[in-house]
This record gives sequence, C-alpha cells and structure tokens, in this order.
Amino acid sequence: MEKRPERRAASTGRGANRASNARRTRLATVALLTALAVTSCTGGVTGTPGSSGTRDALFPKLGSDGYDVQHYSLDLDYDPASGHLKGGATIVARATKNLSAFSLDFAGMDVEGATVDDEPAAVNRAGDELTLRPRTDLTRGETFTAYVRYSGSPKTITDLDGSEEGWLKSPNGGVLALGEPTGSMAWFPSNNHPSDKATYDIKVTVPDGQQAVSNGELVSKVSKGGRTAFSWRVKEPMATYLATVAIGPYEIDDKGLTKSGIPIYNAVDPGVKKQTAGVVAQLPDIIAWEEHNFGPYPFASTGVIVAPEKASGYALETQNRPVIPLDHFDLSTLVHELAHQWFGDSVTPAAWRDMWLNEGFAQYSEWLWAEDHGGPSAQQQFEEEYAKGDGDEIWAFPPAEPPTAADVSGRPVYVRGAMVVHKIREAVGDEKFYTLVQDWVRTHRHANASTEDFTRFVDDAAGHKLSAVWDTWLYGDGKPDSP
Repeated sequence: MEKRPERRAASTGRGANRASNARRTRLATVALLTALAVTSCTGGVTGTPGSSGTRDALFPKLGSDGYDVQHYSLDLDYDPASGHLKGGATIVARATKNLSAFSLDFAGMDVEGATVDDEPAAVNRAGDELTLRPRTDLTRGETFTAYVRYSGSPKTITDLDGSEEGWLKSPNGGVLALGEPTGSMAWFPSNNHPSDKATYDIKVTVPDGQQAVSNGELVSKVSKGGRTAFSWRVKEPMATYLATVAIGPYEIDDKGLTKSGIPIYNAVDPGVKKQTAGVVAQLPDIIAWEEHNFGPYPFASTGVIVAPEKASGYALETQNRPVIPLDHFDLSTLVHELAHQWFGDSVTPAAWRDMWLNEGFAQYSEWLWAEDHGGPSAQQQFEEEYAKGDGDEIWAFPPAEPPTAADVSGRPVYVRGAMVVHKIREAVGDEKFYTLVQDWVRTHRHANASTEDFTRFVDDAAGHKLSAVWDTWLYGDGKPDSP
C-alpha cells in the first residue's frame, strides 16, 4: 500500500478545533462500538458457565459442576398459620474451574435477590435451576460466597415412585422438611447431589410454643417478640438430602448420653410419646451395639425425631437424628435408621446408583440385631428371602443397577443389597467381615464412596476377588440359581 504524506491544517482557529474534536469523537465512538461488539460476543468474561447436573445416571439434572460447596448458612423464618417461609441462604464454595456463572438447584419460592462476594449478581430461573452470574469471573481455586434471599410457600415434591418429600405439612400443625433424593431444593438453594457434602448452620425462627429441630447440635435458642430462633450447627460434612427441619409442638429430651458419651437429643410429638417411649429408651443400647459392630459413632450427637402418624410416608435417616413417623416407628426401623449414620450419612454414596451401599448395610443391620437378640439368624433371614419366587420384586434388577430414578428405593436395593452383604460375610468369615466393615467406614469417614470403591476395598481385604459375589448377587440379573 502507498503511504501518503500527512495533510496539515491551514489554521489553528476554532473551526480547526471543532474538526479535531469531531475526529476524536468519531474515533472514540468506533472504539466503543468495537468494545461493545467484542463484549456481546464473549459476554465480557473468560470463564465458562458451570453446567447444571452432574451427569448422575439416575438424576442427571441434580447438582452442578464447576464448584464445591464448603458451608451452608441458612436463616429461615416460618409462619405455620400462613405457611409462609422467608429464607436467606449463604453458600461458601470453591470454584473448581473458571466460572462466568453457576447454577443451584431450587424448586419454587420467589427469589428476591442474590449477591456473590457482596456484589449484586444477575439471577435467572429455568425450572428447578437457579443461575447466578457474578459481576466478575470466578477463578479456579477461588473461594467465593453467594447469598440468595427468597420467600414464599415451599412446595411438596412428588417423586417418580409416588412418595412425597420437600416441605411436608404435619398433622400436629407443623412441618417436616425431608430431602431424599431431591426434596431439599424445596426449602433452600443448593448443589443438590450427594457427592457435594458441606458443613451447615441452620437457624429457624418460629412462633413461641413451637420447636424447630434440625441436624447437628443446638447452639442457641433466643426468644424475642413472641418468636423463638433455634440455631443448629452441623460440624461434620453432610449431604443435602440428609438435611431436615421439624417444626411443631415436640417434647424435647436433651439430657441423655450414649454409653460412649455422645449427647442424645430426642424430639417426640406429644401425641405419640406413650406409644413410642419404650423403643426410644433403647436408643443408647442400639448405638452401643452398632458401635461394637461398625466402629465409633461418626457424629457429635445422636437422637431421633418421632413425628405424628402420616407426617411422612416413610422413615428417613436424616443426619444425627432420623425422622420416623408413628406409623413407621418400631425397634427394627430405629436400628435401621441409626445404622445409616455410618452407612449413608458418614460414608455417603458418590452417585444415586450407589444407594445399595446405604440400604443394603442398614437392612443387614436389622438381620444382625435379630441374630444377636434372640431372633432368627442372618442366615435364616437370607434363606427366607431367597425362597421367594422368581417373580418376586427383589429379583427385579441388580441392586447396584437400579434402572430408573423410580427404582432408587426399590426392594432389590434393600433386600438383595443385604443379601450381597451376607454373601461377603459368608465368603470371608465373621472375624474378617467385622474388621472389613469397620475399616471401610473408618477409611471413608465423612466422605463419598462408590460401588467400585467398595468392591475393590473388599477384594483387597479378602486377599482375592469375590467375583462370584459381584457377578451373581450385585450385578447379576434375576434370581441366582443357588443361594
């Protein structure tokens, strides 16, 4: 290209100044439009949005990638008369990649505002996904704090198997907040997948005369202006599906200790106290027996929440203190749900297909309890289950491979899962079996573990591969040819 000599202005008067100013204005405008064009193409960010869902085989839309939650701080204010909940969720997390935005699982409720590191964040709702776009990018390895303010009437979520969870109205005028597998997103925004465990502070304010019971330990109870705030702290990591709130006129017994010195906090609906007192009184003995078999109790407190009849359609192993409504309350169920404190709550499944690691061991704990307390042996209970015909539902699918989300709590996960545990015991002998179980829960204490982690661990402990157990009982289709 030919380079031309610069043309100089003939005058330096006001007209020349206007021409010069106009030129500078045109140049500035071009620069601004260029910058806007670049921003519109890139979003003005260098990170990428975290994807919704963790690619879980059964619940692909649950959870999010791109960050790891360290702590939740929930501030809830509930009015039982109107059913209205006001909430504030503070979420401390670490970015696991460069992020321009990230999503949380949150069903229903109205979001009134959000911040990231105290700066306003853009908010977008799409179904059960709440996406926050911070003002500046988040860098991989950076710890950040998100805050979401919300209100409304929390919803009840109906699962594919027909069970209900989320925010459940109780016959005693209160509520139960239950979360397995998806329900926690009905009352707080979260990374709602068991693989992302965190510590918690949960503050619940209710009218005087009501109790608000949650996980962990009660750190304060403050009454003011006719309302009482209960503040709970969970010091050990907890999966979102294990979080709970029970609001109602519960009678509290917080004076007991287990035989190993663990504080007991029981909350029992007054209408069911007489019917359940005898079983509740056995809780210290159950914990002592489970510690003998499974190793030290993994949390700083224990107990049980005994809810009214039909408060929920099931019992649930919420961390520290399971929730059991009257129509599901008996000794075997309490043994089962307390066993989950080791299997499921402390050692939490890496994905929902690993659910049999929770339920197989908890079911087998019922068999062991009966064996040790004058009932049928575990072998007899195994044989009773095996005697069921080919068409029985326990043979519908392998326990480690529930085919759909509706099957995650199916009978094969529980019963045939327990049969897998029994076949391991049979293969390695009692002494090695109990050592193996205690080593397993100690090795993965307060962490996540997969089925592959477990089978590899058992093979190493046994000194050889238990291929027949895995191929036939854990992954095999239909009823095995022989017990």
